Amino acid sequence: MKRLTRPVWTLALCIALFPPIWAVLAPYLGVQTGAVALICAGIYVAAGNEKKHALPMSLGFLAGDFWAVSALWIMDKLSWNPNLELFATLFVLGGAAVLIASCLPRVFYLPAWLSGWAIGLTVLAPAGFGAIGTLPLQIGAAMLVGVWYVGVGVDAIHKLLRGKEQGK
Repeated sequence: MKRLTRPVWTLALCIALFPPIWAVLAPYLGVQTGAVALICAGIYVAAGNEKKHALPMSLGFLAGDFWAVSALWIMDKLSWNPNLELFATLFVLGGAAVLIASCLPRVFYLPAWLSGWAIGLTVLAPAGFGAIGTLPLQIGAAMLVGVWYVGVGVDAIHKLLRGKEQGK
């Protein structure tokens, strides 16, 4: 069995403390999609946990959120077979996302865009376009919290605690 080191213990403390603070506060801030932050934070960490990627990742998530709203709007306006609407909409928007992000990699992080789109569709589709209300704004806020508060913020606090452990 692997021995648990101090950095692991301090990371466990940071993860045990800061995301739950968001989970408790989110509904009081009008955000009912708080768990989206944890998904986005996980993607941020999996992508290397580097602050220099936080802005393109944030813009990618927000573009994905916009793409989800756009997809629902397009499918709401079309009067085709629902399967054909779904295929055509995902085909066009998916291809466009790849092309745009590939031309602007410093602006948009493509995996965040595609993940943000999937997150947005997962949350918004059950409501349908006509009833999404403020959900896209709540999703976008939670995405930013995931990258900046849970991702960048927890990493900074963890590094600070590790520096104090090492006498820095």
